[in-house]
Amino acid sequence: MDDPATPAARPGKRPGSARGRLLAAAARRFYADGVSATGIDTITAEAGVAKMSLYNNFSSKADLVLAYLDERHEEWLGLYRQRLAEARDPRGGVLAVFDAYADHAAFAYERGFRGCGLLNAAAELPAGHEGRDLVRRHKEEVEALLAGHLGELLPDRPEEARALAEQLSFLLEGAMARAGLEGAATRVVRARAMAADLLDRL
Repeated sequence: MDDPATPAARPGKRPGSARGRLLAAAARRFYADGVSATGIDTITAEAGVAKMSLYNNFSSKADLVLAYLDERHEEWLGLYRQRLAEARDPRGGVLAVFDAYADHAAFAYERGFRGCGLLNAAAELPAGHEGRDLVRRHKEEVEALLAGHLGELLPDRPEEARALAEQLSFLLEGAMARAGLEGAATRVVRARAMAADLLDRL
């Protein structure tokens, strides 16, 4: 199937625990306003909890940022797994990665889609920060997922599969950057179509 399926719905539940509410508030504010521009008072007010509750759950704002990055990674993995369950073959597995990114881009963000939340946060963090390492590992995992599906698709051409995984990861990241600037998932959907065409030429 060359057209992406209906985007997965974003989890709409409001976590009941203080930690869950804090993470949900941090996710909204960090994505909409940026990590540096968002203070602890803003997060606790939006979460409806006392400041002490934040420090009972996180050692610092930096700890909350790491938890946010980890949650966003897990959210994407959940979307990918949903798409992968619909895939019928390794080609579909590759496209499931693109579909998961398109699903993330299609969420109803408070101030519109602003690109990859992980990269946005990483851009605000200094070199050597643990959060940047976490984002790098996420991107490496995405490329590894692509490589795994391509390895199944090209079992006798492992070097080509690895090179193609890198090429598709570059295509995906470039599409996300443009989509973030344009505030819509259109570029990611176009990138998926390009990936599908490339796979059909193998």
